[in-house]
Amino acid sequence: MGTDRRHAGGERLTVAEEAADELRKALHGVGVTLPSLRVDLVSYAGEVTDPPLVELGRCTPDTALRLAEALTRAGRNPGDEGR
Repeated sequence: MGTDRRHAGGERLTVAEEAADELRKALHGVGVTLPSLRVDLVSYAGEVTDPPLVELGRCTPDTALRLAEALTRAGRNPGDEGR
């Protein structure tokens, strides 16, 4: 594997890590924690050029309800997501 290929792979991973971090922060801002939120390293393996997937993981029913409520509120108030 050449240096260029390793660098490209690192960029792919960085994109996914940054996306997971942004989602984690946004969820935290509305009181939701997904304990299994992380980059799916299995989707990072191999010869794929796309960024790896972000795994949302499992959560409790209470967390799922809080997430649904936050999304519903955001849908009612477009532009008020804290950006």
